[in-house]
Amino acid sequence: MRTRILLPVELRPLHEQGLNVKAPVQTTDAQNLLVEQLRPIEAREREEWLDKLTDYVQKQSLISSVIEKEHIETAIQKCLRKGLDETETIFNVINTFNVPRFTFNIETKKFTKVCNTSSQQLFAPPRAKAFLFRDRYKVTRYTILHQRTARHELFTPTIMGTDRDNSNRKFKLRPVEFLLSSSGRLNEVIVLGLLTQLREGRYFLEDPSGIVQLDMSEAISFLTIMSQRYHTGLHCENCFVLAEGWYEDKIFHIQGVGFPPPEPSKSSRAYYGNANTFGGPSIVSLKSSTKLMQHEKGNEDSMIVFLADVWLDHFKVMEKLRQLFQGYSEFPPVAFVLMGNFLSSQHGSFHSSLLKTHLRALADLILQFPEIVDKSKFVLIPGPTDPASPNILPRPTIPRHITSEFLDKIPGAVFGSNPCRLQYCTQEIVVLREDMVTKMCRNTIHFPEAGEIADHFTKTILCQAHLAPLPLSVCPIYWAHDTAMQLYPLPDLVVVADQFNAFTASYMDCIVTNPVRLFSKK
Repeated sequence: MRTRILLPVELRPLHEQGLNVKAPVQTTDAQNLLVEQLRPIEAREREEWLDKLTDYVQKQSLISSVIEKEHIETAIQKCLRKGLDETETIFNVINTFNVPRFTFNIETKKFTKVCNTSSQQLFAPPRAKAFLFRDRYKVTRYTILHQRTARHELFTPTIMGTDRDNSNRKFKLRPVEFLLSSSGRLNEVIVLGLLTQLREGRYFLEDPSGIVQLDMSEAISFLTIMSQRYHTGLHCENCFVLAEGWYEDKIFHIQGVGFPPPEPSKSSRAYYGNANTFGGPSIVSLKSSTKLMQHEKGNEDSMIVFLADVWLDHFKVMEKLRQLFQGYSEFPPVAFVLMGNFLSSQHGSFHSSLLKTHLRALADLILQFPEIVDKSKFVLIPGPTDPASPNILPRPTIPRHITSEFLDKIPGAVFGSNPCRLQYCTQEIVVLREDMVTKMCRNTIHFPEAGEIADHFTKTILCQAHLAPLPLSVCPIYWAHDTAMQLYPLPDLVVVADQFNAFTASYMDCIVTNPVRLFSKK
């Protein structure tokens, strides 16, 4: 029920706090709730409580100018707590299936949170597949990349009265329908669209307004008229690209292909307000938490250890883990993030029981170092061959009947999904265990001739704002959970555990790294 708040005379200071309050003739449920909670409070303390109520109401994601009853209830619950300490966690593991969802409102130019009750379903109904293609290729992701590109300095309109020179040349994005509606030749056209192959050997550019066939014979791997920052990347099918060229006779002749420019996390967050886009118990973003910032600055030596392909059935791996724990025993890190595969090979029907046995051995090894058990968290993320789900992203956690003994011995352990998200103070970390670098190199339409593969991969996933910008036939994704793979706003760190060589690259204040593997087969 939508209600407006009526305040009695003694609660009039609430008007001075900026709340959108209107006084109907009759008493409402919201007013009764508010008066009920504030009446026992002394008059001198009431103003302080009203300030708190106002603050908590303003921190909520309001979709209209009318304050509803549930907003007041949420604000009162927050005020009755000791503070935000319960939600301002120092370290938190966020299951990818619990990541909040947002949609972009074109009219307000803001993102609003979507409440979806079916978000926990792994196998969604058939309509979810239609929503996947609509949101991933047509609406949500295209809108995110389009409005992000339109804010870039190369595409913002020139201000009247300013000097124009060639160094500050501006460009204009054109939709596909602009090309299709033209009867003559168009030169130096730039279009943002999805690179698809609707017919064998023929590429098309698609956006919400239409589809146009491409002639890639003249194409090179970068935009010829744009800054060289966007030259690199792994241009795969189903990636959004900025295509530049000329159009004639229903054919778009491509002279350059590049990615839409990314933007720093601070710029993106301005369009979300103070909403928590990363996930976790907090309603508001922890990026601006003063307490967590102070804790982070006071513990600059804190660290998180990432390890990939932790083969628990391999003797050398267990010995290296023992050496690692012994080295960190005096100064335990915040967490150890262990990523699969946890067995070096497949064992058929005995795979689960064997993994349970080796997890028990790992717990016994950890218990030999009491300091680590007391002060460090253990996060275990499944790999492609770990039980008990198909090779589809995102992967659920390892089943409880396999991990129960380990969790009983190591209370500070958490089995996460793949990918999963980690929050340490104000830092946001995304962890993925998948051979994504290898897949993208195999499926790129033009393999880069220069530069490091790590730089190409880093710019690709950050520009695409997605962990797996590949066709579903190459990298299957559960229909209802594709939004959990998005990287927008950009996190502080992306950990991609791949069989590729270890690397660390940075772009737009976001670090992308491939951690070291404990042991490799020769």
